[in-house]
Amino acid sequence: MVKPIPKVGSRRNGRSSARKSARRIPKGVIHVQASFNNTIITVTDVRGRVISWSSAGTCGFKGTRRGTPFAAQTAAENAIRAVVDRGMQRVTPRTR
Repeated sequence: MVKPIPKVGSRRNGRSSARKSARRIPKGVIHVQASFNNTIITVTDVRGRVISWSSAGTCGFKGTRRGTPFAAQTAAENAIRAVVDRGMQRVTPRTR
């Protein structure tokens, strides 16, 4: 007899669906980690869970161009665009 394939969302692990539901997040925190080589922008909720992130390297910049202000601006736009679509309205900046 063939053994049935268990569902991803079984009672045992507490998940009800295979895909995470999209949360509406009204407030968040933007973390900026800037160095000479790269800039990483991370958007979290107020509890610190990462919602979206982007870096100058993932935006297509290579080498020393990743450390430029324009590359940081492009990375910030990409990270913020993703969370605005999820319904975020207010953010507070935080720099490391």
